[in-house]
Amino acid sequence: MSAQGVAVLLSWLSCCGSALWRSNRYVPTFSTKSVNILFLTFRIPTELVSFNDLRYSSNSPSYHIFSTRSTITLEYEGTSFLEWSVPGTCSVKNKSSPRTELRCSSPGVHTIRPVVVGPGSEEERNLSVPSSHICFLWYYRAMLSLYGYMTQKMQIPVRFYGMQMNLHYCLCLWSHTQEINAKSNVMKNSIILSKQLATLGQKPTIFTSLQRKVYFPDSKMKNGTWHISVPMTTDDVLKEIKGNQVAFQDCFIADVLFLLTFPLLTMPEIPDSLPITSPQGSQLILAWATCVLSSVVVVADMETFQTNDSFRTWTRIRVPPNILTDDERHNVSDVNISWDGIFFLINGILYIKTFTAFKRLGRNENLPDGGIIGITSRKWCWARHLLKSKIRSIFAVWTKSELYLGYPLLKFMKIMTTEKLKSLLNISPTDTLTIHNVEYPGHPLEIALLLSYCSACTVNKKIYVVIYNEDTEQWMNQDFALDVPSDTFVNAHFLYSALPELVLWDKHRVYYCYHNFTETGVIQTPTEFGNLSRLSQNSTIHIIFIDYYGNVVVKMENNIMFYFKANIKDAVKLHAWTNSTLKSAVSMSSSGLMYLIHVFENGTIRPQEYPLRLEAKSVTFNSKEKCPYVAFLNNIFSVFFFLDKGQNVSIWTQIVYPENVGLYIVVESYGPNILQETYQVHYEVALGYCTKTMTVTFFQNVNYEAVDDYFKLQHQNTGLLLLHMRPSDSARPCPISQKVFQIAVGCNPRKYIAVKGFNKKECLQHDFFYHIEKSYLRNKPSKNLRVKYNWKEYGCPLRLDFREKFHPLVQLYNENGYVEDVEVNFIVWEIHGRNDYSFNNTMKKSGCLNEAQTWKSMIELNKHLPLEEVWGPEIY
Repeated sequence: MSAQGVAVLLSWLSCCGSALWRSNRYVPTFSTKSVNILFLTFRIPTELVSFNDLRYSSNSPSYHIFSTRSTITLEYEGTSFLEWSVPGTCSVKNKSSPRTELRCSSPGVHTIRPVVVGPGSEEERNLSVPSSHICFLWYYRAMLSLYGYMTQKMQIPVRFYGMQMNLHYCLCLWSHTQEINAKSNVMKNSIILSKQLATLGQKPTIFTSLQRKVYFPDSKMKNGTWHISVPMTTDDVLKEIKGNQVAFQDCFIADVLFLLTFPLLTMPEIPDSLPITSPQGSQLILAWATCVLSSVVVVADMETFQTNDSFRTWTRIRVPPNILTDDERHNVSDVNISWDGIFFLINGILYIKTFTAFKRLGRNENLPDGGIIGITSRKWCWARHLLKSKIRSIFAVWTKSELYLGYPLLKFMKIMTTEKLKSLLNISPTDTLTIHNVEYPGHPLEIALLLSYCSACTVNKKIYVVIYNEDTEQWMNQDFALDVPSDTFVNAHFLYSALPELVLWDKHRVYYCYHNFTETGVIQTPTEFGNLSRLSQNSTIHIIFIDYYGNVVVKMENNIMFYFKANIKDAVKLHAWTNSTLKSAVSMSSSGLMYLIHVFENGTIRPQEYPLRLEAKSVTFNSKEKCPYVAFLNNIFSVFFFLDKGQNVSIWTQIVYPENVGLYIVVESYGPNILQETYQVHYEVALGYCTKTMTVTFFQNVNYEAVDDYFKLQHQNTGLLLLHMRPSDSARPCPISQKVFQIAVGCNPRKYIAVKGFNKKECLQHDFFYHIEKSYLRNKPSKNLRVKYNWKEYGCPLRLDFREKFHPLVQLYNENGYVEDVEVNFIVWEIHGRNDYSFNNTMKKSGCLNEAQTWKSMIELNKHLPLEEVWGPEIY
């Protein structure tokens, strides 16, 4: 699966909206008409937003189509604008207008600059404009339907409203009346285009990225649209629309990744409720759901906002009166979101807002009644994982001396104290050790603690990192120590990687820890030795954003941003994009891309797409920094693999690079040492380029025959490994190369066995009882046994001629259906204790040299055990 596929997890796409300016505030109004770019658009008065800089946009969502076929909108907001300076290969519609359209006929990097009045000059943009034959996008609209009252199966017909040229894409920017008319015209054109492409052989299908399923459209189009029914799931929500390779006027349709899950609801605004906010003048506080990137909560100093569609639509979160004092309502220090509700940390106390209530959490939930200094949840989404024992946590709460883990349905458990940690880390009881911060790493079963340690605690303190594995219940002290002033607070985010890798930051600097803490240091800058405050007009660090692609963006409080990549040790300053006085935050869209969130003084909020890839290319263009490789390819189409006994997983990877550079492919693994691997490497050189291809096969070679404790050996050789395949060297201009995936060694819990011939559909289920004659029962009871047939467990009874010999054929199934016939030995027993059955063969006729185990002998040896346990794998 692609890196974008990894990032696109669990969001619900809704309809387009607009907002009108009324009575000195923004009143959102929404349209139910479906279009391909689905977002909430506000017409913001220029006196509220004055960027005084160059911005650009594309008519396609997330700058998906940005090429020589695109119309690029240029915009300069400020009073000193004169005209646009563009190269000869590009043209502008109106050179002297601060808002105009740009087209570039030749591919390449084009320098665009606004000419302004006064000394100096504005920053120029080096726009990378490639050549592409992709110029159509898919429209789609999801409608919820319920088919089959008995089965209660939910299905989604997805309508594809044809293809639309990106030229007519940003329709929500027009006035309301014109918008409706324009959408109607666009829809008509899209339907005509869809019918035309259908005659050329176009037919979309839906592929699921996690379980690799395919869904096809109905046989006939309906009113120029295709209809596809897709079942709703919780673990296979990432879908991709793919069309046939059909061109119309030399144009193809872009494949589209999207998310389809159960409908998500925003909390209603209840009349007479009061705002809940952060302290006056504070920066925005933001949290998003781990696997629902479009579900976000933002706390500002005038309101709290919630969205389930990346702020295309949104509601305000307010609380009932008389629960909090005015000071408490305006003192939110942290926020988090989960399926249970929205959590607020206020004055050391944890509260939760649900659809029906606003509640204080404490000793009834096994949490402290005060003194809480932080809350956090997982940052990286793993839809599947292997956990051998209990369920994993989704939430962490901590005080200075205690760590609590949270589970679904508001269940919390204290798992560690600093007193126990002192003993584990061999720290003197008289020294000071506190929990400084807590963060979830990339591993789906681990949690990391940042510990603050000092003796005198007057000038400096040390920050240590300890990682806890929830499956093995082991604490691992990492080889890392960071010296900081005693009054410094350090934040941390782990990268999306197999080995533990993280970035830490205080108010002024960013620290890196790469390759399992073997490489550490300060992220450097061209000047000021990594002090970002000195490069941003003495501002301080507000947010660090990290995505699934390895991009890292450091946003300062005045909205200046810096950029670097995973495993890169220096940062560059990005072009100015947002006014320094505007309250902004950074979040991740449902496609895994960065976007900005702006909160305005009148209590409204607006999202804005940000072209990080284009901006990063622009700032690095003049540095002549180049990627050391040309291509990095592989066949990793999933992020999760199950490896059971007798199976193996083979991964193919290829890197292409200029001759004499000397690159190679790195395979990093993190987890228990329970797998073996073999490598096959093929190397060739042609036309000045080297191609290195490596195939890695992971397997297990454990002999389970004649062991003393079968289940103990099996438990020792099961577990979860994270693997990361990457080039040995990289740079900021390099394309996406992050390939992180799991191998779960053990039995897939979704596997099950069934006897061939039994099913649950081809009979009428009813209350069915039968009697077993008492003389046929092993324990010789005084009366016959009355048994109720279990339809749910056994399905329809199998009809057989009593003269036929019956040999059960056991078959293996998983979530995708039939896998194979089971060819190993198995044991059959009668669960009600009857003993009037017989067998077809004797041991001697079957070729046994000695008498094997029998039911009679095993019952005699294990009289203390129930019948289903007297003969099994433990004593086979």
